[in-house]
Amino acid sequence: MDLKVKFELEFPIQASPQMLYQYISSASGLCEWFADDVNSRGIIFSFFWDGSYEKAELLSSKSNLFVKFKWLDDSDDQDKCFFQIRILVDEITKDVSLIVTDFAFDDEVEESKMLWDNQISDLKQLVGSS
Repeated sequence: MDLKVKFELEFPIQASPQMLYQYISSASGLCEWFADDVNSRGIIFSFFWDGSYEKAELLSSKSNLFVKFKWLDDSDDQDKCFFQIRILVDEITKDVSLIVTDFAFDDEVEESKMLWDNQISDLKQLVGSS
């Protein structure tokens, strides 16, 4: 039984925390950059990509700060794994970054990082950040 490993990525982004929060916390915002389509019923979100889909439960969120989801799959360590997108504002410079925490199998970590890189790149383009 292979367990997933945790990894974290930081992406500087030129946008307000309020704007970013709308894109990371709502089905309509997430479908603009994260998936082809996103539906939500309460705390259950359905993500659609190229004919396949995954469901995730919104575990917690705090306005303009973060969202934390858990994939609803049948992996052995599903209860310990999540993905979180946190908005970090530097107190001195006021620079904004997105901190992504996710889990992947050892041999899939680099691929997962590249996927996040592409997704966040789409988000940056959407919000007009270089």
